[in-house]
Amino acid sequence: MLFKRNIYPAAILLALLVVLTTNLYAGSSSNDGEISLFLIATGLLGGLGMFLYGMEMMSDGMKMTAGDSMRAILEKLTSNRFIAVFIGAFVTMVIQSSSATTVMLVSFVNSGLLNFVQALGVVLGSNIGSTVTAQIVAFKVTDYALLLIAAGSVMALFAKKDTVKHLGFVILGFGLLFYGMKVMSDTMKPLRTDPTFNSILTSFENPFLGIIAGAVFTALIQSSSATTGIVITLASGGSITLEAGIPLILGANIGTCVTAILAGLNATRDAKRVAIGHVTFNIIGVLMFCFWIPYFADFIAQTSDNVPRQIANAHTIFNIMATIIFIPFTPFISKTILRYFPDKEELRNIEQPAILNLDEKVLNQPGAAINSAQAEIGGVVGLTERVVGSLVRPFIGTAEEGDVENPDQDLHTGLHQRLDKIVYLNENISDYLVKISRQDLTEKQSKEVFALVSTVNYLDSINNMVKLRFDNLVGKKQTLAEDFSAAGQEEILGYHGKLLKQVKRLNKFFTKFDRAKAAKIMTKGEQYKDLEEKYRLEHFKRVSSDVAESVATHQLHVELMDMLKQINIFIELIAATLLNIE
Repeated sequence: MLFKRNIYPAAILLALLVVLTTNLYAGSSSNDGEISLFLIATGLLGGLGMFLYGMEMMSDGMKMTAGDSMRAILEKLTSNRFIAVFIGAFVTMVIQSSSATTVMLVSFVNSGLLNFVQALGVVLGSNIGSTVTAQIVAFKVTDYALLLIAAGSVMALFAKKDTVKHLGFVILGFGLLFYGMKVMSDTMKPLRTDPTFNSILTSFENPFLGIIAGAVFTALIQSSSATTGIVITLASGGSITLEAGIPLILGANIGTCVTAILAGLNATRDAKRVAIGHVTFNIIGVLMFCFWIPYFADFIAQTSDNVPRQIANAHTIFNIMATIIFIPFTPFISKTILRYFPDKEELRNIEQPAILNLDEKVLNQPGAAINSAQAEIGGVVGLTERVVGSLVRPFIGTAEEGDVENPDQDLHTGLHQRLDKIVYLNENISDYLVKISRQDLTEKQSKEVFALVSTVNYLDSINNMVKLRFDNLVGKKQTLAEDFSAAGQEEILGYHGKLLKQVKRLNKFFTKFDRAKAAKIMTKGEQYKDLEEKYRLEHFKRVSSDVAESVATHQLHVELMDMLKQINIFIELIAATLLNIE
C-alpha cells in the first residue's frame, strides 16, 4: 500500500522521475534526428515504470475508497450467474483491477463465502470490467497529465480527510499513467522510420506470435490493462496497426490468468477450481477468435476512425462477446471442472492442526485478508461447537461414550485434542490479525479487525475455562454414588441444548456472515439467562426438600450449570462485538 507512511518518499520519487524523463527528452530532441539507444531504452523503461506505478496507485486508491463496498457487494452475491457477471464487471470497473477482483474472489471461495459456480460468473464479469481502463486510456488526455499529477499530489499530501486523500492518489495515479504513456510515445517517435523496429511490430500481425507476445508480457507485469494501455500508446504514435494490436490484447487475456493461478496455489480445492475456470474461459475465448482476427479487425474498424479507440473497442467487444457465449455453458463448464478436479477424500485428523485460510499473499488487500481471518475463526467456532456438544455427556448416563468424531477414541482424549487445536489456531489467527492491523486500513476495516481480535480472545476464554473446570467436574462425578435426579438431568440437558443452539448460530454467522444470527444470539441469550435462573431455583427447591439425588449431586450440579452459563455469556459477548461493526 502506498498511503500515509510512504506518502512523502513516493511524492519525491515521482517528482524525480518526471524531471528525469523531461530532461531526457530535452536532450533527445537536440540530437538532429540521430537515434540514441540509451535514451530510447531509458525513456521506454521510465515511461513503463510510471505507467505501471500510476496504475497500481490508481488501483490502490480505488480499493481504499470503495474496497469495503465492493467486498460487501461480492459477499451478498446471489447464485444467479447473470447477476454474478454484472457484479464482477462492476467491481472490477470500480477498483480498476481484474487481478485484484480475482484474488479477492479466490479468497472468498477459500473462506466459503462463495461457491465455485457463483465465482465463475464473477470471473466472466471481471474480464468485461477490466476493459474500462483501456477505454479511458484511449482518450487523448496526455496533455493534461502534469495537471493531474499536480492536483493529485496536492490532494494526497495536504488533504485531512482520508477519502479526499485516497481520491488524490487516484487522480495522481491517472496523471502518472498518462504521463508514462506520453513518455513512451515520444520515445518511439524516432523509431517510426526504423526498418528493424517496424518489422518486429509487423510480425505481431501473425496472430500466434502476437498472442504469445501479449501473454508473456502480461504474465511478467501481471496486468492486462497495462498491456492494453501500452498497445494503445503504440497505436497513438502510429507504430502499430489494428491487425497487430488485436493479437496482443488477446494474448493479454491469457497472461492475466497467471495472477489467478498464483492466488490459488495454496488455497482450497474450490479456490483452485476458480483459477482453472479463469484460465479455461480466457484460453477458449482467445482460441475462438484467433482464426477470425482479419474479419474481427474489419468489424472493429467500423466502430471508429481512430486506431487507439479501435483497439480499446476490440478489447471491450471481445470480452463482451466471449462472456455472452460462455454464460449459457457455465453449468457445463463447472461440472466438467468438478469432474476432473473432484474433492479429495480426506479423513479429519483432530491431532494435526491445519491452517486452511490464513493466506499471507492477500495481506496487502485488507478486505480479502479480513475474510480469510473470519473463515479461520469460523473453523475455531466449529471446533468449539463440538467441544460444547461433548460437555455434558460424561455426567448423564452410566457410561462415558466415545469421541463424537472418532468412536474408537475416548471422549476425554478427543475433547482435549480439540482444545489444544483451538489454542494453536487462535495463536496463529491473532498473529495474522496483527499483520492485517499493520496495513493501511479504513475505519471500518480497523473496527472489523478489532472485533475479530476480541472474538478470538473470548473463544480463548471459553477454551481456558473448559480446560480448567471440565476434568475437575469429571473427577467429582466419579466420586459420587448418586446420579442427578430425573428433573436435574432434564434441566441440564435442556439448558445444554439451548447453549448448543447459540454456538450453532455463531457458527452460521461465520459461514454465511449473517448479522441476523448474531442478533438472535443476543435475543435468545436474555431468555436463556432467565431459564438458567429458573432451573437453579428448581434445583434448590429439590435440595431443600431433601431429594436424595439432588442433595448428593448439589455441588456438581451448580458448578456444571455455572460453566454452561459462563460459555453462554461469552457467546453473547462475541455476538455483541460483531454487531457493533457498522
